[in-house]
Amino acid sequence: MSKKIVILDYGSGNLRSAERAVARLGVDVTVTPDRDAALEADGLIVPGVGAFSACMTGLRSVRGEQIIGRRLAGGRPVLGICVGMQILFAKGVEHGVTTEGCAEWPGTVERLEAPVVPHMGWNTVDAPDDTVLFRGLDAGTRFYFVHSYGVRRWELQPDPMGHLKPPLVTWAEHGDRFVAAVENGALCATQFHPEKSGDAGAELLKNWLSTVG
Repeated sequence: MSKKIVILDYGSGNLRSAERAVARLGVDVTVTPDRDAALEADGLIVPGVGAFSACMTGLRSVRGEQIIGRRLAGGRPVLGICVGMQILFAKGVEHGVTTEGCAEWPGTVERLEAPVVPHMGWNTVDAPDDTVLFRGLDAGTRFYFVHSYGVRRWELQPDPMGHLKPPLVTWAEHGDRFVAAVENGALCATQFHPEKSGDAGAELLKNWLSTVG
């Protein structure tokens, strides 16, 4: 049977291009704000564009933070894209205003320190060993970014007992370094847009789908 993927519609995100990109990979994909459908899907994609605060307002309007938490508590895959990745962190700071995020990871989304902002266009990433998302992709592979804010410091401390596998964090550079992707058990996320990244993005989505039961 085809895997069932839900793209969470909470009023923000590149929904239709994400839907088309996933559908081309031969899975059953639905765009919906429905809580039950999002909870029951084999995989959930949380896109996002625009302001952190606006995305959090939209997400809460469909109880999206609860949906994400429930899925992760059961080890069920979630993929955040662009601001859909940023809202997984503890907070975002825009124009001096702090907004609470989903706090799946500690850390702050803040304005990039770069000569030119937004960071718009193709860029390479520095992925760690043993990555699943970037499996089969060369080190020089480029992905498409559109953002002015990002996570410039990874703040999750290692498990002192060594029981939990540390997340795999991928970085990119625009002015300074920022988090480009994270793999953390059932929770994965990318700052770039795989649905706009051509063949490389399709390969990354295919790799993510390989983790979806």
